[in-house]
Amino acid sequence: MKKWVFWLVIILLLGYEAIHQKPEVANGDQEKGNFEAQAVTSQRSEMTIQVAKDQIYQGNLVLINQDYPVHQVGMQTDIVNLFQHKELVKGFGLLDSTIRLSQHVVQSFSTMIGAADKEGVRHFVINSGYRDNKEQSQLYKDMGADYALPAGNSEHNLGLALDIGSSQSEMSQAPEGIWLTKNAWTYGFILRYPKDKTAVTGIQYEPWHFRYVGLPHSLIMQQKNLTLEQYLEFLKKQKTFSTTVRGVKYEISYYPISKNTTIQVPKDRHYEISGNNMDGVIVTVF
Repeated sequence: MKKWVFWLVIILLLGYEAIHQKPEVANGDQEKGNFEAQAVTSQRSEMTIQVAKDQIYQGNLVLINQDYPVHQVGMQTDIVNLFQHKELVKGFGLLDSTIRLSQHVVQSFSTMIGAADKEGVRHFVINSGYRDNKEQSQLYKDMGADYALPAGNSEHNLGLALDIGSSQSEMSQAPEGIWLTKNAWTYGFILRYPKDKTAVTGIQYEPWHFRYVGLPHSLIMQQKNLTLEQYLEFLKKQKTFSTTVRGVKYEISYYPISKNTTIQVPKDRHYEISGNNMDGVIVTVF
């Protein structure tokens, strides 16, 4: 009888210990499980991308002026002669058979003037697009420093800029010029050398010279009355900037780059990267 009681006490004590140890182990496993779940969630929501230093010199936002020249790696790779690709010439004329431009810029331009056509504005002409160094050198010689930049320092050497004219009248007075000044921002284009910004750009007012930078950047620049120089400085100071355009939320971030590096971007969203041609890159997530 005493032996039976002894063993019963032993069994009860062992059961008590097991019951009190089990929750402790379970909690440890749960904490570990939570940590692993958070790590997986983090891995699923973000991914690491490699950014080469050369990225500084390429993209829609690269600054080209007398201080920051075009780099070979930054030149658009889809430049074509529009006269030889007439399927791209929709709703506008060409000054001559030498006009060259980036295909994706032409497509955005066609979308833009299609909208203008619906408002009865339809006499657009592309007078100039991409220029090689030889052409730019000759223009600089003919026009002088107030209206042209040396070879390698002009946006026309990049492939993202175009001089737009009207077959009716001079652009500052033509319906085409007035419409573009008001609406080009909506389609990713900016008036690169505004009348009130010559001290910033170093170039006289050119109502015909437009540059493609893409959305949402063109609209932000319009809303804040910024040139490309000022916009890039604005992003550099802000580090991160958010805005919503047509129901789409954009998050724009500046990253200084001194060598090949990595950047975290969301996995479940689109992103674009452009260098500023100075010291870093701009990542636009949408």
